[in-house]
Amino acid sequence: MIYDLVVVGGGPAGVAGALTAALAGLRVALADSSARLGGQYFRHAAAPEPAPGLDRFLRQARALEARADVLPRHQVWNISRELDGDLIVRCENHTGEPVTLRTRRLLIATGAHDRPLPFPGWDLPGVLTAGGAQALLKGNGVVAGRRIVVSGTGPFLLPVATGLAGAGARVLGVFEANGGLGLARHPLPALGKAAEAAGYAAGLARHRVPYHTRQAVIAAHGEREVEAVTLARLDRGWNVLATRVVECDTVAAGYGFVPQIELGTQLGCGTRHDVDGSPVLVVDAEQRTTVPGVWAAGEPTGVGGWHLSELEGRIAGRSMAGPVPEILARRRERWRAFGAALQRAYPVQSGWQGWLRDDTLVCRCEEVPLARVRQARRLGATDARSIKLLARPGMGWCQGRVCGYAVSCLAGELPQPPRRPIAQPVTLGALASLDASSNEGTP
Repeated sequence: MIYDLVVVGGGPAGVAGALTAALAGLRVALADSSARLGGQYFRHAAAPEPAPGLDRFLRQARALEARADVLPRHQVWNISRELDGDLIVRCENHTGEPVTLRTRRLLIATGAHDRPLPFPGWDLPGVLTAGGAQALLKGNGVVAGRRIVVSGTGPFLLPVATGLAGAGARVLGVFEANGGLGLARHPLPALGKAAEAAGYAAGLARHRVPYHTRQAVIAAHGEREVEAVTLARLDRGWNVLATRVVECDTVAAGYGFVPQIELGTQLGCGTRHDVDGSPVLVVDAEQRTTVPGVWAAGEPTGVGGWHLSELEGRIAGRSMAGPVPEILARRRERWRAFGAALQRAYPVQSGWQGWLRDDTLVCRCEEVPLARVRQARRLGATDARSIKLLARPGMGWCQGRVCGYAVSCLAGELPQPPRRPIAQPVTLGALASLDASSNEGTP
């Protein structure tokens, strides 16, 4: 079967794009690595408090399942173009079997993953990303710990803390490294989120969770697991002014998100640097990338929240069948303005590098300490790639998804677009079972 459209990603952007295209008469398939649609934001199986917009999303998901082929637990690891112009989407399903989808059009809606920053002790059991703690709770009903510290920057810390507190954890505080009024300088884009923010503030107050600005976790301590953290009071550049130690058993830390654009760069899609320096895919007014037949929506084009992701998905789906209504474009621009304001209000400041010690692991997969990265710099490494070749950060299981941002910062450059012929971990069995025809066109 040749699909008119294959969508990769089952979050707000992917579902909205797939449904819009299916309603226009296109034969659509949607592949997602999770067991349920929803993406990171709308994980909903066991969430104690539903996310804003969940009911709307679930209605869209039910409508999509009646009109398209929805393929949960299908991990897409490679996309290439055949000589006849069709796109070949290669997946692995939950049993480890290879699945190949052929399509005339592609929508990349792969979302983003957490952007962590290293600090002494971040490799101890009990240190999670903020998104990881939320995924455990929403997807599996698992509370990450009993005494939890939430630290980092950005409004995403608020739903993480309120969700954990609502599930019974004692959240010792939300520690925001930036100031608390970052969006006050950009009031118009922020108006649409005011009610949501007020709801999270009320949740923190209800559970007696304090909210501290200009503070962050700069070290975790423990023999076998987290037993305490060092909290620092910071200046505007995140340089340490004073410290104190707080006992806890879990740290949920998050410093924004890294858009997942590997599938786009496999196909040669153009990229740009977003407001926060992250590489994202270039798209036009109808969400088309620079590669014919390939669209992108949601975080791969820039982080801006679920409202923006859904609008971009709808615009992509509409553009495949006809003109895009002007009202959708206007709404998208408002939410894009909000996303840009958000990134300007909660930047990652360079002072975090002063939190590190020579023995602090920068790359946990390959156990590369800061001292080895500095040695690579002394040997002449001038960018993240040359540091990787000399010191091995980013050459482990995650392929730089966890440490890539930090290594780029330590190299003094903006993160570069990933270039990976295999976008996600895949079994050797799936690779070995590909026949010659399905291998045609593989990088």
